[in-house]
Amino acid sequence: MEGANSDDRHDPGIMKSFSHLAAAWLGWLDPRRYLAAAIGWSVLAVVALASVVAGQLAASDAGHAARADHQRLVGQFARQVQHGLDMGLRLRLAVLQVTAGQMAVAGDLGAGALRLHLAALRSQFPEFAWLAAADAQGRVVAEAGTAQGEGSLASPHGLAVRRAAPFLGDVPGSPGPRGRLLEAVVPIEGGEQLAGQLDWAWLDRQCGDLLAGLGAQSPTELLLVAADGRVLSGPPAWLGRSAQDADLTEGGRFVVGRPAPPDAAQGAGAWTVVVRQPADAALQGVERLRRTVLFTVLLAGLLMAFSAPLLTRWLTRRLNALAVQAQQIRDGRRSDIEVPRGQDEAGRIGAAMAALIAQLQAEKAALAALNAELDHRVAERTARIQRMSEEARHAAVTRERLRLARDLHDTLAHSLMALLQQIRLVRKLRGRMAPEELAAELGRAEEVAAAGLADARAAITQMRHGTVREKGLSAALRDLLARFGERTGLATEFSFAGAAADLADERAETIYRIAEEALRNVERHAQARSVKLALGEEGAEGTRAVLSVRDDGLGFDPQLPRSGHYGLVGIREQAALIDATLAIDSRPGVGTELRLDFAP
Repeated sequence: MEGANSDDRHDPGIMKSFSHLAAAWLGWLDPRRYLAAAIGWSVLAVVALASVVAGQLAASDAGHAARADHQRLVGQFARQVQHGLDMGLRLRLAVLQVTAGQMAVAGDLGAGALRLHLAALRSQFPEFAWLAAADAQGRVVAEAGTAQGEGSLASPHGLAVRRAAPFLGDVPGSPGPRGRLLEAVVPIEGGEQLAGQLDWAWLDRQCGDLLAGLGAQSPTELLLVAADGRVLSGPPAWLGRSAQDADLTEGGRFVVGRPAPPDAAQGAGAWTVVVRQPADAALQGVERLRRTVLFTVLLAGLLMAFSAPLLTRWLTRRLNALAVQAQQIRDGRRSDIEVPRGQDEAGRIGAAMAALIAQLQAEKAALAALNAELDHRVAERTARIQRMSEEARHAAVTRERLRLARDLHDTLAHSLMALLQQIRLVRKLRGRMAPEELAAELGRAEEVAAAGLADARAAITQMRHGTVREKGLSAALRDLLARFGERTGLATEFSFAGAAADLADERAETIYRIAEEALRNVERHAQARSVKLALGEEGAEGTRAVLSVRDDGLGFDPQLPRSGHYGLVGIREQAALIDATLAIDSRPGVGTELRLDFAP
């Protein structure tokens, strides 16, 4: 039990040491901290990529070479099959010629004798599905078996028979998928002919036996192609189809081999034998070779790449020592650099760093003396700045008071004036008013007071939040016009362009106040249907910015004095604060346009 407890006590220490060791190794592999790690990872990436590319190229070359070799092997299979098939067909033609000779030697060309010869021949060679003897006019005298199609003597090849030229091949006339008859015709004598039809099943068995005799290790298919390109024997999907200009590899799924093109002479030699094997099964060895080559080259490259960080670490050990000393100097644990021996980059960097540190120490002492002098000057100027700050604060308070006066005029003054007029009217006419009229007038007075209170609260909120500095001038004007449209129901249009749209300083707040007062005047006095607010630029290369507020309301004469109304006076005062030019274009009945021209 004591031993178990002792092991339990040591386990946390072992795990802690292991975690520290793992953290040290991971830190050593961090390319952001060590030049050796960065170089090693770079070499690793380059060599790994080169290994993959080289492995792919080598494996691809090996695969192409092996595929070409296998294609030549399949071509040899095709030549052997074609030779064997040609021998088998020519043997059947020779059998017919021997039988025709026996018939001529016997001298008895009667129907009965001929029928005996045909029956004997068919019993020995059952692959002949039909045998027949015909006279010089092409009439069948004797036959054995059942004919398919129209027969050779009624086919276009009858001319070849009449010329006494032996024939063995395929002719049109079969209703099956091949569309052909496998026929043989030889002359007897005096114009008589001996004809026969071979069974396609026998030909298919011959092809299968020949393929089996090749001893191919992969599944093999054989296609027997006629001179005109039609497939006579092969897979069911290809029977009767044309192989001319067709992709017999089916998109690379098969390896195809064929002998040299046959002679144009008639007979079995006019057919072409095509042998093909599934690429997946035939090229299994090729794929194994490709993977072997790829993995061998890649493994060699990765071994070289992983050794690069170790070699780089050993080569940069003196640079690492310099980095450690520089870190200690920065932390204040040492004051100079131990220059590494040697004339390489590490030695030159160490010497340069030592000279630089000595220079920095001297500059540090001079800087300490300069700091003492600057502290004295800062103390003197601090007192001066405090006096200037008090003056600036007083000026800021004055400007804020003027702004508050303008805002209160724009909100409370209008509302209180309207409320005062309403109260005076009620006081003078209350004796002559009906109770319901008096209640209505008092209700309107209450509405005016509520509107004034809402305007005052809105002005205070605007002063507190300063949305122009937060949003920028163009965004603040867009929101202002949107609220105006929602409140009044008037049609609004806003556009902006130029550098003034991004203003977000004290000038922007003043421009926003001018636009706000202009919209307030439109709401209260213009009786307009629509308002357009635009912020653009004029002059060469946008040297001047223009704020325009235009309405289609009643308009007025700007030259006439308007006692008790200080809205335009406040707008002009605010324009003067930012050195802007204010222009008001208005006539009774044609609307009003306010233009503010200022530097962006």
